[in-house]
Amino acid sequence: MLCRLVDPCAGHRTLRSSHHAVVMLRRSVRACVRHATPAKLYFLMAAAATATAGTKGVIRQVIGPVLDVEFPAGKLPKILNALRIEGKNPSGQDVAITAEVQQLLGDHRVRAVSMSSTDGLVRGMEALDTGSAISVPVGEATLGRIFNVLGEPVDEQGPVTTDATAPIHRPAPKLTELETKPTVFETGIKVIDLLAPYRQGGKVGLFGGAGVGKTVLIQELINNIAKEHGGVSVFGGVGERTREGNDLYEEFKESGVINSDDLSKSKVALCFGQMNEPPGARMRVGLSALTMAEHFRDVNKQDVLLFIDNIFRFVQAGSEVSALLGRMPSAVGYQPTLGTDVGALQERITSTLEGSITSIQAVYVPADDLTDPAPATTFAHLDATTVLARALAAKGIYPAVDPLDSTSTMLQPSVVGDEHYRTARSVQATLQRYKELQDIIAILGLDELSEDDRRTVDRARKIEKFLSQPFFVAEIFTGMSGKYVKLEETIAGFNMIMAGELDHLPEQAFYLVGNIDEVKAKAEKMASEAKG
Repeated sequence: MLCRLVDPCAGHRTLRSSHHAVVMLRRSVRACVRHATPAKLYFLMAAAATATAGTKGVIRQVIGPVLDVEFPAGKLPKILNALRIEGKNPSGQDVAITAEVQQLLGDHRVRAVSMSSTDGLVRGMEALDTGSAISVPVGEATLGRIFNVLGEPVDEQGPVTTDATAPIHRPAPKLTELETKPTVFETGIKVIDLLAPYRQGGKVGLFGGAGVGKTVLIQELINNIAKEHGGVSVFGGVGERTREGNDLYEEFKESGVINSDDLSKSKVALCFGQMNEPPGARMRVGLSALTMAEHFRDVNKQDVLLFIDNIFRFVQAGSEVSALLGRMPSAVGYQPTLGTDVGALQERITSTLEGSITSIQAVYVPADDLTDPAPATTFAHLDATTVLARALAAKGIYPAVDPLDSTSTMLQPSVVGDEHYRTARSVQATLQRYKELQDIIAILGLDELSEDDRRTVDRARKIEKFLSQPFFVAEIFTGMSGKYVKLEETIAGFNMIMAGELDHLPEQAFYLVGNIDEVKAKAEKMASEAKG
């Protein structure tokens, strides 16, 4: 077999053995590096970076979503490069598949994982090395659109009008580029801002079952960041139901988060790799969404919200790919690279000197086991948890955020200030005492409580009601205009309740309102209606 080798130091040589060619190439490169000037070294590195782009290989094996591809000697693609397979198979079927290189096997072969179904793929078909990682469109043109893992629009709205693209693999920002001072990210939602504040550039775990208001809370956060922070949002649907993704898209259009008439006025870009997709797509779609968010942060210098639903499915897909590649499983069957995989995604979600990405991640806990390696690894990266409780939703208190179970590392006097910290702890202590008294109330009634306990119960019920508020995105359902409540107003309102200044007002006046002025106005209206 004739093999043509380019030796940058000694000219061209024709070698008659592949093995001999590789040996001579190694010696040649070592000699060049030893005697090269910096300029020649730069040439060697540049040549190495571009040498494989456009190289064609041949598929030698297909096992499910995993392909083995053979390339010419010295022309192997780099790990994480995208391979493109296009054309017709022997049966006349059209095939268009993108795969990502995961392993170098030896014998001039690489192992790649497909991003879509490998139906119709046969041995002997050509695979083109693109010379770079999977790239997705970025910028304003992505707003209001739905993309798959490859950045292809899947919403039947035509092609994306942008030439700006970015590779989905990139290093996390350097330490010198990070904003290290913790800053509270104001959401305008009272219960979150007071009791479990979000960190700007932080990560929040969103826990909740079906039908407790996760989607509405996500929509409200997207709406508020657009109106109050001038920011945009990116939604990454990772391994969840296709129906839910479609419902979310329709609800976004209904609530105005996506403007169907003028997509440029939309506030969110969506990226989906649902549970019917191969594991390669589910493993990489989170990175595709993150890449879109990074462009808004780094180029547009905006504050961005990144939603990932569900972060567990990202880990699950990584586990499937790891098994397909033949790696030895780790604890509970997860991939041995679990910590690295999660860290590579999470460390890119951060606040820089130019802008921030604040991430809210829905977390599925398998079998409610918090010690499972997948949620346990995720928890290590979270700055706050927002827990939605079905009991509160059943009472009609929305958002149904549990004020006692939700936590945040930001709730410290050194970060939020003494007044905020004292108010939050006082509210939680009152609610905790009310929870302890509920059994006594259920058995013996309110009359058996002491005067102090009765006052505590009265204030706790008002606090519980005051933690609810009307949402902008729910106006069409509730008929009430949405409220964005500033943090100072939230703290002032709860301080007044705790101090007993509002003990004379009926508790119904505190339900579904914004700030404390609206409570007083509602109480006056109720009093006048009672008289009339």
